[in-house]
Amino acid sequence: MQTVDIHRRWLDFFADRGHTVVPSASLISDDPTLMFTIAGMVPFIPYLTGLVPAPYPRAVSVQKCLRTNDIEEVGVTARHGTFFQMCGNFSFGDYFKKEAIAYAWELLTTPEAQGGYGFEERDLWVTVYKDDDESFGYWKEISGLPDHRIQRMGMDSNYWSTGLPGPAGPCSEVFYDRGPAYGAEGGPAADEDRYVEIWNLVFTEYLRGEGVGNDFEILGDLPSKNIDTGMGLERVAFIKQGVENLYEIDQVRPVLDLAAELTGKRYGAVHEDDVRLRVIADHVRSSLMILGDGVTPSNEGRGYVLRRLMRRTVRALRLLGVQEAVFSPLFEASKAAMSAGYPELERDWSRIRQSAVAEEDAFLRTLASGTTILDLAVESTRKSQSAELGGDTAFLLHDTYGFPIDITMEMASEAGLTVDVDAFKKLMTEQRDRAKTDARSKKQILADMSVYSAFRAHGETHFTGYDELETDTSILGLIVDGHSVDRARQGDTAEVILPETTLYAEAGGQEADAGTIVGDGYELTVTDVQRPVAGLTSHRVIVTRGEVAVGQSARTVVDAQWRHGARQAHSGTHLVHAALREILGENAHQSGSYNKAGYLRLDFTWGQALSPATRSEVEEVANNAIRADYEVITREMALSDARELGAMALFGEKYGETVRVVDIGGPWSRELCAGTHVAHSSQIGLINLIGEASVGSSNRRIESLVGHDAFKEFAAERAIVNTLTSSLKTPREQLPDRISELMANLKAANKRIADFEAKALAGRIPTLLAEAGRVGDVLLVTDSLGDLGSVDELRHLVTQVRAQAGETATTVALAGVVSHKPVIIVATNAAAREAGHKAGVLARIAAQLMGGGGGGKDDLAQGGGADVSMIPAALDAIVSEIRG
Repeated sequence: MQTVDIHRRWLDFFADRGHTVVPSASLISDDPTLMFTIAGMVPFIPYLTGLVPAPYPRAVSVQKCLRTNDIEEVGVTARHGTFFQMCGNFSFGDYFKKEAIAYAWELLTTPEAQGGYGFEERDLWVTVYKDDDESFGYWKEISGLPDHRIQRMGMDSNYWSTGLPGPAGPCSEVFYDRGPAYGAEGGPAADEDRYVEIWNLVFTEYLRGEGVGNDFEILGDLPSKNIDTGMGLERVAFIKQGVENLYEIDQVRPVLDLAAELTGKRYGAVHEDDVRLRVIADHVRSSLMILGDGVTPSNEGRGYVLRRLMRRTVRALRLLGVQEAVFSPLFEASKAAMSAGYPELERDWSRIRQSAVAEEDAFLRTLASGTTILDLAVESTRKSQSAELGGDTAFLLHDTYGFPIDITMEMASEAGLTVDVDAFKKLMTEQRDRAKTDARSKKQILADMSVYSAFRAHGETHFTGYDELETDTSILGLIVDGHSVDRARQGDTAEVILPETTLYAEAGGQEADAGTIVGDGYELTVTDVQRPVAGLTSHRVIVTRGEVAVGQSARTVVDAQWRHGARQAHSGTHLVHAALREILGENAHQSGSYNKAGYLRLDFTWGQALSPATRSEVEEVANNAIRADYEVITREMALSDARELGAMALFGEKYGETVRVVDIGGPWSRELCAGTHVAHSSQIGLINLIGEASVGSSNRRIESLVGHDAFKEFAAERAIVNTLTSSLKTPREQLPDRISELMANLKAANKRIADFEAKALAGRIPTLLAEAGRVGDVLLVTDSLGDLGSVDELRHLVTQVRAQAGETATTVALAGVVSHKPVIIVATNAAAREAGHKAGVLARIAAQLMGGGGGGKDDLAQGGGADVSMIPAALDAIVSEIRG
């Protein structure tokens, strides 16, 4: 049974039983505590917790998920993968335990010919929470399983909660017995390698209190009991396809086979090689799916997780003997295996491939540079007569350069060294602990979100700001310091909840509106507008006058000038995006944006810097669209209809079934967008591109001023040009040539001055040698030369003096002032060094007296400081050191 068939049967079964089919949400999670969707229930958490009213009583989905907490187990066990698909059926206060158990048993055991999965009853085992007699009874009644095949388990494995006060409840799991060849008899309690969990049913029925781990109090029953179940698609697939593990199913095996071909390894021959081939197959598929949802490799957040997966893939390939770039065919094979279930991969393939190949190329270059750093560290370790490379060096290579520890260990071993792995692991643990502390603080923020549930129960906040800047409403709720209150007084900072508003909440890259909320006896200055939960708008305000209470009438007032600027910037973002795609092609796809009054920033997928000519062309195309005075048309329609029209969905954005489509110039710029826009493109005024830079191996960022701010920038540049034409007495069109001429003259003059100063300094060499003193058998040349043009001048003079001193043991220490800072250069010849005098030591002694630092090699060294007046004392210290 193919994976897509398992997928289809799941949706069909529950759809036939009154469940609303919910398409998979993005891997990019809405939950602020999660970078990725880590479980099938994540998109439904607001409904399961009661924070947001469920739009349907029962639902079914096959959800894309990603977990990397067990990444070291990938390839080692049969059940650990990073990307996986979770089949889930959900009930929100509708059916409960008996029906959920009945559905699970029916689907699992119904013959394949009748639409089920065709599992034999003899191969299935069940676990329930140890005190859940009700579930135990339902399983006996519905399945007819004997008592010993329904095992009671503890809270660690069969009880669910978020770890915080809120919903909780017992679980029941279904396991498949793979047979005696895979482990001991006795059910899941005896061996979870032989007995593979395929389905988990969570019965959310209680409200838990504070506590740590399993030590918490049950406060009572939830108002409505929910069902959240999950069946692992990959686990069922490898069982139904008769293969050993999830890496060998039809959606993964093609990549594994290609990796084996590229590396020249035979899968099944050597365990270590098999593990690496599985890692490649798993990580390529995971990276493909993450890229498909719009994430690009970077050094932070989701982009870092993606980069880590891709670099682990390169590492595994390297350990299997592949040094060259091979991502293109590997990702192509994964796309072919996955596109039947996710056709968008085919549609976005060009962009996905470009990002994958660019990241591989970048990492191969990183490996080359990291190798250089590692070589230096190896050389330093050898000089110190140590056989162990420091853990701090390994951590630096890993953390700063993305150099995997395995490659560091491999290359150190080739050089005859070991690596202090314990120290490396300690530094990694400290880093993870810092991340966990941050995650816990974010988790606590989520716990405080429950304050919004009562307000969200009244319905969604209605945004009227597309058509008007002011609207009459009432105060639905007030929140101060995370608690719901009935009033707020002058000077308080509060959150205001309203049934309707004209104030735009930050979303889609557009900054929140500025404005006020006013009513009888009070005025509130709006400092921010956000959507803390889906469908609910919260206005952060300062009470600038009077006192406001829940239930009072209110009026939202948008700052008209701010909104106009925001509209200009957001519409301008669409024009710049369309211009980029017209000039560069469809691979230049927006991957992020930010806009506010007067300014826009747009990130887009592209692997190289834009030339000045291309930047000018983008700017010209965008401004031509402004001059064309295109009508900006906004329409609401079904998401499927919008896609048929060719409307572009931007990665990282979440869209419902009904979307808003914004057209500027018809299909030339047609995007899904909930932001505010001008009515005609001419109202944008002007676009002035001010910057373009890299923000990742395959991402660029373009910045622009918009409207009046763009005009002011052009006016400032014009003022500079006018000043130059007046000062240089040169027409504007001749300025480039005139400035080039002046720069050439200046360069020539500086060279003549430098030559003159070098000759003048060289002329002092006879005097310096004549005035030199002897300390024992060493000729010591010291002097302070005053102001100098550069450190290079001083260094050149010192080496010349040393050279003209001949074979006599000589130490030269000359000081000067460069850019108002003291500098000293010390040089020794071979005879002086044989006498025990080292330039690096002497420079360091002198520099410390001048309030700085220094050092270098035994033959030539440099020191510097902050106190010019200490130069004589620094030179005296060198004399004393040599005399001593």
